[in-house]
Amino acid sequence: MFGDLMGMMGKLKETQAKVEATKKRLDTVLIDECSSDGLLKITLTANRKIKTIEIADSLLEDKEQLEDYLVLTLNKAIEKATNVNETEIAAVAKDGMPNIPGLDMFK
Repeated sequence: MFGDLMGMMGKLKETQAKVEATKKRLDTVLIDECSSDGLLKITLTANRKIKTIEIADSLLEDKEQLEDYLVLTLNKAIEKATNVNETEIAAVAKDGMPNIPGLDMFK
């Protein structure tokens, strides 16, 4: 019983370290998103940190239009980054979880 428990604890610590390493790696995974007409381009990491925003000069003439572009394009970029982030973290966590009967957290 205690051997199994110690083994599970070791596996959990190992998994936690792998999750932390994956989070750090996701800082280097870049997600690009453009507006449908290409006037706005946003790049962010899979950890949802904005790296660059490129705005076409024509958008600078209309503040309200620029704000709309930013909201729409940022939301799409954040959604993509969140999907990548959650998929990567879940894969590492699922792979490293000990087999505990009745506890299937990743269906």
